[in-house]
Amino acid sequence: MLAVYHSNIMTITDRQGNILERIIKEYINSAQPVGSKLIEEKYDFGVSPATIRSEMQRMTDLGLLYQPHTSAGRIPTDKAYRFFVNNLLEEEVSEFKNIFEVKEIFGQEGDIFKLITDLSKFLAMTSSNLATIHLFKKDFFWKEGWEEILKEPEFEKKDFVFNFTKLLNRFEKDIKDFEINSNIKIYIGNENPFSKIKDFSIISCKCFFPGKEEGIISLIGPKRMAYGKNISLINSIVKVLEDY
Repeated sequence: MLAVYHSNIMTITDRQGNILERIIKEYINSAQPVGSKLIEEKYDFGVSPATIRSEMQRMTDLGLLYQPHTSAGRIPTDKAYRFFVNNLLEEEVSEFKNIFEVKEIFGQEGDIFKLITDLSKFLAMTSSNLATIHLFKKDFFWKEGWEEILKEPEFEKKDFVFNFTKLLNRFEKDIKDFEINSNIKIYIGNENPFSKIKDFSIISCKCFFPGKEEGIISLIGPKRMAYGKNISLINSIVKVLEDY
């Protein structure tokens, strides 16, 4: 009997979970549908290629993967990303490997606005997503990362850029009215509460900046974002702020 991969949305076998995790990571890195041949050749699951193909078909039937067309590989669905993220959050989040760079930002001279500017630039460059920081008392909303995020392959489509801008405008307008607490919140695709646009993910967390300035740090990007790295990044920044 195989072990199982648990999530509050479903239970799949350990083998299926491992295959799904590899497919998601490959898709995050390449932005290309992932075929069974790549998985067979790159990873050793100790089973036949036919078994891997069969497992991928089962996960397609479960709604975790989909095939853009008959001859293509598989792409993770919103449900797959949620499953992946839930399992990440159940584990102990590792400290961001370049945390010393974050500490250097907080060690520099300057006012809160310089800190916000430097921190948001660092977040954007490190994550390759758009970084935003909202300060409640000052009603200040800062964005960084257009240059980074526009390099992502999804943004080659004009509709994708238009939808992203539309989502960002709605997010900026409604963020102060939305309840985000000190726990990391992750909205994937159709979970997004700010609009009906389903192509993006948002990671947000409330924190307190120097001077007890309450704010929200967010990363916004395509659903194909590096969730593990981004969760670790924001979590580490919040911990540094707690000790500042």
